[in-house]
Amino acid sequence: MLTIGKLAASCDVGVETVRFYQRKGLLDIPPREGGVRHYGNEQLRRLQFIRKAQAAGFSLAEIRELIGLDASHDHQRARELARTRIEALDARIQELKQARDSLEQLAADCEADDSGPCPILESFGV
Repeated sequence: MLTIGKLAASCDVGVETVRFYQRKGLLDIPPREGGVRHYGNEQLRRLQFIRKAQAAGFSLAEIRELIGLDASHDHQRARELARTRIEALDARIQELKQARDSLEQLAADCEADDSGPCPILESFGV
C-alpha cells in the first residue's frame, strides 16, 4: 500500500498530478483508512498506463477511452486509436522536418554572407 506521495514518486509525477487525474476520472480515489488514503497495485498500474499513453502522445480523452478498452479487451478499437495517433505523429514529424530544413537553409544563407541584414532575423520579420 502506498500513500499518494509514494504513488506519485513511483511514477515520477507530483501529488497534484495524481489529484488531477483523479478529478478527470482517470484514476480512482481510494477511501480513507485512519485518515490516509492507501493506493495499491491497481492504482500504480493505472498511473503507469496513463503516463505511458501520454508519452505516446495520446490526449486525456483518448487515454480515458483506452482505459475502457483495457477492461473490454477491444483490440480493434485500440489499434484504430494507435493508427490515428501514428498518423498525427507522422504529420507532426513532417512539419518539424520542414521547419528544420527551412532553418538549416536560413543558417547557411546567414553564414554565407555577413554583410547586410541577417537572413534569419529578416525571415522572422525583425
